Amino acid sequence: MSKLRTLHPLVLSLMSGMLFWLAWTPNSFTFLVFFAFIPLFLIVDKAKNGYQFFIYTYLGLFCWNLFTTWWIWNASMIGAWLAILVNSLLMMLPWWGYRKAKQYGSPFFALSAFILFWLSFEFLHQLDWGLSWPWLTLGNIFANRISWIQWYEWTGTAGGSLWILLVNVSLYLLYLHRAEQKKLRKGILFLIGILLFPIGISLWVEKNEIQTQAQQSKAGVQQRVVIVQPNIDPYEKLNTLNLEAQCKRLVTLSQKSIDSNTHLLLWPETALYSGGGIDENHLQSLAELQPVRNLLQQYPRLHLLTGIESYRVFSERNSLYARPIDNTGNYYELYNGALLTTHADSLQFYHKSMLVPGVETLPRFLLFMAPLFEQMGGTAGGYARQEKRIPLPLKNDLLIAPAICYESIYGDFLRQYIQRGANVIAIITNDGWWGNTPGYQQHQAYAKLRAIETRKWVLRSANTGISCFINPLGNITQQSEWWTPTTLVQNIEADNRKTFFVRYGDLIGKYALLFSLILILRLIQLRFNRKKHSTSSK
Repeated sequence: MSKLRTLHPLVLSLMSGMLFWLAWTPNSFTFLVFFAFIPLFLIVDKAKNGYQFFIYTYLGLFCWNLFTTWWIWNASMIGAWLAILVNSLLMMLPWWGYRKAKQYGSPFFALSAFILFWLSFEFLHQLDWGLSWPWLTLGNIFANRISWIQWYEWTGTAGGSLWILLVNVSLYLLYLHRAEQKKLRKGILFLIGILLFPIGISLWVEKNEIQTQAQQSKAGVQQRVVIVQPNIDPYEKLNTLNLEAQCKRLVTLSQKSIDSNTHLLLWPETALYSGGGIDENHLQSLAELQPVRNLLQQYPRLHLLTGIESYRVFSERNSLYARPIDNTGNYYELYNGALLTTHADSLQFYHKSMLVPGVETLPRFLLFMAPLFEQMGGTAGGYARQEKRIPLPLKNDLLIAPAICYESIYGDFLRQYIQRGANVIAIITNDGWWGNTPGYQQHQAYAKLRAIETRKWVLRSANTGISCFINPLGNITQQSEWWTPTTLVQNIEADNRKTFFVRYGDLIGKYALLFSLILILRLIQLRFNRKKHSTSSK
């Protein structure tokens, strides 16, 4: 490790990017994330000026983003640019704070400041501010190591981020004090503790949760759920496949698995799609949906939750999202939504709230780029959003927390549904835009984190895969193959518990932000005092 300091900053940048990429899902070298920040710490130490600091640190973060999320390009060129270039730039903010802290304090002070700044960055980056992109939140990396992180029911993904940061910082401090034997021995013992203690706690929590789940299975009411993966090519649907053909394919596939005891049938995102959208006010009279109505009439107990691209027309502008209809005086809102319906034609809608930057929405401060944005495949106007988290009730014990595609990577977003009584999470998505890339595998893996955080069953219907059932421990009990039309059937139990994370949210992020603000004020004070001292000495 002592030879690291002699490496060129370019090599260190590439090394950091490669370590993060190899550690990230679906790759199997998760442990490498505990070293991935160290080359960047060395870059900051080696940088002779601000230019070198920015170029080489940014390059390392850019490589991390590029190697891990390059697949976005398959769906949207502008979305890929925003996710990779802009997100790498935003990741520079904690590093800028770290560099400033180094100028006014010890390495321990600066590295502690870095932990606070990074956790604050992740906390703010999960807020809905237009360029929110928490895909690379550090805590997400353990999605395929669920036996390590059962304590996410207390901390959410921020706990995993803190764990990674503490180990990286501890290793780097060991490197800095490698010549001091006493500090080295204490540092090694501390490092072993922070590496193994969380895993030990996780195994203990998992053991208790397994017992809890076994008791609930005996006492709970079983609800039969069928998940459909229709495998409709999203590009074919846009260009050639009409609504009636979509419905027939979905109904035919569903009939293979549903019976009179089935409570919930789950179809994927935009399963109901027709050109400019489907009018929600005339849904019952739409002839193309007759196969769906026939299916529901045949099974009176059945609830269908399906994705739908829809719209509503209004006589006046009633929201920021409403757009004018030429020469009519009317307005309309367009939705990427979900529909819960039964044989009695009861209709409950949910409209997607967290929109994908660069694909489904453009931040207001970038609206001047709207013409260029739309030419490159984005939607400057975007979809209308639903502001409130309202669970969708079934006529039994199930209360559904709906999540459409990208929304499932937001732990706090789904937590709000559970706070309001939801006892099962239903994710509908269409990952086919990305093709057979790591994108759909990462997306599916992140759903396991939502199960652990909330201790709820997660039902995931993905148009082209991977569809699955995930139990409250984060274990996948059944899953489909990629790009294979199929159905999955599972009996689940409603779980009305509220975890510590559900009740209180991301306390780590909130307190990190508070202490970061205090620290920034302290750095400003130190800078002022230094300038004042410099002036008086002259």
